Amino acid sequence: MSAIYPLREQWFGNVRGDVLSGVLVALALIPEAIAFSIIAGVDPKVGLYASFCIAVVTSIAGGRPGMISAATGAMALVMVDLVRDHGLQYLFAATILAGVLQLLAAALRLNSLMRFVPRSVVIGFVNALAILIFMAQLPELIGMPLPVYAVCAAGLAIIYLLPRITRAVPSALVAIVVLTIAVSLLGLDIRNVGDMGQMPDSLPAFFVPDIAWTWETLRILLPVSATLAVVGLLESLMTAQIVEDMTDTPTDRRRESAGQGLANVVTGFFGGMAGCAMIGQSVINVSSGGRGRLSCLVAGVVLLLLVVYASEWVSMIPMAALVAVMIMVSIGTFHWKSFREFRTHPRTANLIMLGTVIVTVATRDLAMGVLAGVLLTAVSFARRVSALLEVRSDDSQPGIRTYRVHGQVFFASAVQFANSFDYLHTPPRVVIDLRDAHLWDTSAVAALDRVVLKLRRHGAEVEVVGLNEASGLLVDRLQTHRAGGPGAAGGH
Repeated sequence: MSAIYPLREQWFGNVRGDVLSGVLVALALIPEAIAFSIIAGVDPKVGLYASFCIAVVTSIAGGRPGMISAATGAMALVMVDLVRDHGLQYLFAATILAGVLQLLAAALRLNSLMRFVPRSVVIGFVNALAILIFMAQLPELIGMPLPVYAVCAAGLAIIYLLPRITRAVPSALVAIVVLTIAVSLLGLDIRNVGDMGQMPDSLPAFFVPDIAWTWETLRILLPVSATLAVVGLLESLMTAQIVEDMTDTPTDRRRESAGQGLANVVTGFFGGMAGCAMIGQSVINVSSGGRGRLSCLVAGVVLLLLVVYASEWVSMIPMAALVAVMIMVSIGTFHWKSFREFRTHPRTANLIMLGTVIVTVATRDLAMGVLAGVLLTAVSFARRVSALLEVRSDDSQPGIRTYRVHGQVFFASAVQFANSFDYLHTPPRVVIDLRDAHLWDTSAVAALDRVVLKLRRHGAEVEVVGLNEASGLLVDRLQTHRAGGPGAAGGH
């Protein structure tokens, strides 16, 4: 990225726009960071410290100028069970390990695997994330007194109606400020952020998580950290693609993966939870004029200054107002066009998207949902390609039968290929013409071996012709049907 845009331009090419958009993003980040902390079951300061650390580190080390990274709902959802079962210190350790795994992924260039995640899986991932964020709000709504519902409804009204009048300030922030003042003046007895835990009153400090560093601890941490690493990279690289499309500028994906990893390592040592790039905040930043690294740095620094020196005010925020913000986030995250696309997209694409959503929501594991979607895509692709295989026989020459193979021979079509030959009624000589076919893997070579050996057992002299160079090299390396016997294959 720096080879295309000089470092000075990345930092100071858009100072006014980056500073203004960074301040705006910081204001909008506060309620989300608090809400994501509450989703994870930790004190608000954990999400706020994380948002500060991640934003600052990725602004320097990341590969995507203009993109905002902080504590996110996707990562918070992964940590819920770990915090509940093992406590806060394990969350910090899992965050550090997730960062290490992301650094390892960058070193191994695993970010390139993103190209194997199809659009249907990405849409399913986004929709499942939106559903899980909404479901996480239900405990704050079910069985609550009537004022909670009134405050939540008022918050949604402000969030969606204010932009019709002005977009000078984030409507979510206005909703939180107005509702906090209203609840305080009216003396409503409803839960607020202060009830959820202590707000930070100092800058984050370095410390090592207080856990037993044993193999048993690693066994507990590794599944969670691996999920955090995968989810973080997926959401970050998908967000990078969105920012690319908005700004027509490229992303250094390997550097971005490494930057996210370094940010999570640093965050874990400073009392924060794992995070990644934020789709919503990145869009706000770019739409407000943010283009460079300075915007993300300003967002993180301003956020920390606000929560440390105005913590008394932040503690008064009613939980119902944050629920309204998170409902807005879930509604904005959901890909509503997917309902319309059901009528136009292929049935397999719709099934893959639904499968991704169902697995993700059922397991509450975003990485597992993406894996399920990719596997469904692979099965669908293999079925489509294997259906194109065709084997035709030609008996026009006396005593010779020619089998002409058209299509791709691989693990999904190998059985079909082997079953396309008549072994019981075979002439003295058989020619297998592969000039319009390609052998892809060991299953294809094994199938060709079986065909040749079976035909030989029934007395036929077999000749394999027309192998292209790649298929020929594979057959030469793996075949067994040339080893002895009459009618050794050849012709390529």
